[in-house]
Amino acid sequence: MNALPQDLLTDEEGNARCGWCGTDADYVRYHDLEWGVPVRDDLGLFEKICLEGFQCGLSWITILKRREAFRECFVDFDPRRLAKFTPSDVERLMTDSRIIRNRAKIEATIQNARTMTVMLDRDESLADLLWQFAPKKRRLYRRLDQVPAITDESTKMSRVLKKAGWKFVGPTTCYALMQSAGMVNDHLDGCFRHGAVKALR
Repeated sequence: MNALPQDLLTDEEGNARCGWCGTDADYVRYHDLEWGVPVRDDLGLFEKICLEGFQCGLSWITILKRREAFRECFVDFDPRRLAKFTPSDVERLMTDSRIIRNRAKIEATIQNARTMTVMLDRDESLADLLWQFAPKKRRLYRRLDQVPAITDESTKMSRVLKKAGWKFVGPTTCYALMQSAGMVNDHLDGCFRHGAVKALR
């Protein structure tokens, strides 16, 4: 059985951070610079939906280590270009060992690009759609085991996205998206990033 991560880890400079990021340099950089920072632009949120979909059933570090390859393979998550991908593109991606070669996830990403393109053509905002689910009440957690995997808000978000045609957007994936995009601030109480992220909200 794998040991559970410590709630907070303190580095040599005295900064305490959420223990889930461990000591991997890429993971620490992501925690310190990106996780929980509010993202309100449509294309940034579209990329996050796609990557969170690939994370489903995997750890985020697995995706993070491959993020640049994902961006290259999926044309920087440009929805209009990605929406034009064909079955031959799917087959090409299935042979690329730099990414997660899961056919259902690859096809879902292309379908999501087509759904996103419809929104763009209608001048609809993905940011407005997603941010309506940001909880009004801010929650504060002191331990990792207090942080939920699913909330009422993420369940509602999932339901709305699925109805609109989005794929791989279950409640757990939606909550991970909410955490990543700063719709919630789940940096633990005591993490040096909690206050900074709170100020950005």
